[in-house]
Formats: sequence, C-alpha cells, structure tokens
Amino acid sequence: MTVIEVPQWRGSGAPTAQRLREGARLLADMVDADHRVPVDADDDLVGTAARVREAVGRARDGLVVTVGGDCGVELEPVAAARKRFGDRLVVVWFDAHGDLNTPESSPSGAYHGMVLRALTGEGPEGLVPEVAVRPERIVLAGGRDLDTAEAEFVRARGIRHVREADATALLDAVAACHGTPLDTAVAACHDTPIDAAADSSRGTAVDTTPRSSHDTPADTTPRSSHDTPADTTAGSFPSTAADAAAGSSRGAAVVYVHIDFDVLDPQVFASVGCPTPGGLHPDQLLALVGAIAERYEVAGLGLMEYEPSRQEDQALLSGLVKELVEVCSGR
Repeated sequence: MTVIEVPQWRGSGAPTAQRLREGARLLADMVDADHRVPVDADDDLVGTAARVREAVGRARDGLVVTVGGDCGVELEPVAAARKRFGDRLVVVWFDAHGDLNTPESSPSGAYHGMVLRALTGEGPEGLVPEVAVRPERIVLAGGRDLDTAEAEFVRARGIRHVREADATALLDAVAACHGTPLDTAVAACHDTPIDAAADSSRGTAVDTTPRSSHDTPADTTPRSSHDTPADTTAGSFPSTAADAAAGSSRGAAVVYVHIDFDVLDPQVFASVGCPTPGGLHPDQLLALVGAIAERYEVAGLGLMEYEPSRQEDQALLSGLVKELVEVCSGR
C-alpha cells in the first residue's frame, strides 16, 4: 500500500485553509502504509498537480491512498485511475458539496469547488485530465449543498445523487453507472423533471434551491444539524438491482472512493473548513464505503479536507481512517 501526502491548501476557499497542511500530515500518519510519498505543494496548483501525477506513477502495488489537502488534490489520482481502467471506472464522491462549478460559475474561484467538474473535462487551463471521466460514471454520495449551476449539471448530464445513508441505493447507483448503456442513461437523466426523480438508482432527487456555496468562504461555526439518517450497519447488505448486473459489474467495474470529511455531520466532526449540517455519522460512512468495497474493486481512496481544530475530532478520525483503509484494501 502507498500513501501519497499532498498538503495543498491554495485550492480551498475556506478562511482556515492553511490548517490543511497539518491535516495532510496527520492523515498520512494514520495510514499504515508500506510506502509513503510526500509531495511538495506550493502556490502553483498546476505545478503541484504535476508532482502529484509523478507521485501516483511511483506508487507501489496495492491500494493507493491519497491524503490532502483540499479536494483539488484528487485531480491526478482520479485521472490516473481513469486512464488505467477506462469506462470500467466509477467515481463515488462522498462530499457535502458537488465540487462541480466552473471558473465561470464559481463565486470565489476556489479550485476545490471545481475539481469534479474538471475531471469531466471542464476546468481551468492546466487543471483538467488528459482523459475525462464521463459524468454518467459519477455518483454523488452525501451531497447536500449544491449550487444552482451544479444541480443543473447533475440533472442534465446524468450524475447520480444519493444523499441518504442507504447502502442499497448507493450500490444500485454504482451498478447503474457501469451497467446502463450510455445513451439510455443520458436520455433518462436529461429528460426527467428534477423534482420527479432522483435517478435510476433510487437516490433522492436533487434539490435545486440555492444554498450557501462550497466555493464561498463559509462560517466555520457548526450549525444545528438535521436528524441524521438511521444507522446503516456494515457487514451484510441486502440484494439490490446491482445483483442483476453481477455478471457485468462484479469484478468488472472498479470504484474510486473520494472522501471529503465535510460529508460528516459537523455536530460529530467539526474539523473542516466548510461544515454543512445534516451529514453522515462516521459509522454510516464506514458502512457505505464497506458496501462498495465488498462488491467492487477499489481503484483508489482519497481522504481530503481535514483541518485539525479539536482533539476529539483527531481521535475519531484516527480510528475511522484505519477502518476505511482496511475495508478498501481488503486487509
């Protein structure tokens, strides 16, 4: 196993972003890896991305865990997985936000709010991949704060969106990404009114009501949270529509798992720059990632946006990171 440590913070729009440097170091220390590759991060995002690309190329056999730093770090690890696995790759993006803005739609110009859109081929010069990820191969998981332009892109381009801690819906979404013919997926998602359907995978429909943007520096004081969804237990998962496509997706589709820790509820974990109420409990996140890893090969794992501020958060994260890496690596 290889851990790549990228203390990039210039891509963030949070006022406390410099904490990400220490967060990357602490996250890397939490991963029991055979090989550790530190990457120098400076003010030049394009230059840092080139160094990340080189680091990914030097990774050893086994799971590659990339720790940041802001979410912009994920450009090169996901791009490398896309080049390696082609359209077998499905990207599951655990994040409170969509990260689907463009330089034109972004309120602040912060790259961490654009990186997933950049992976689809639209982004700042020098910060897009050679081979784009098809939007129909992306699942947003736990996203609850999308800008209007992001929500429209989700609807128009067939990105699947599962907001709740529902392993069945998440597995169905991954299976639909890999198993649904491209033209059918695009037509189904493009023509369905946004308030009438989530997607073909039973996820919750995307809310297009504008809310505070991930790109805009946010108040980092945790707000009161909505009730978290019922606990999802890891281990044994119910039969889903994914089973119908087992012959084509089991052992064929591979999943890159991206985790921005602001996907967690800030009442439980507050050490992030853009806390958003209504998030997942750590046990729910672990169960959902475990469901993916039980069914699919994990092409890579990204752990992002930890801004150390509370000792209790560090203690929580230490155990959670260990378990996430274990389930994704099959250890």
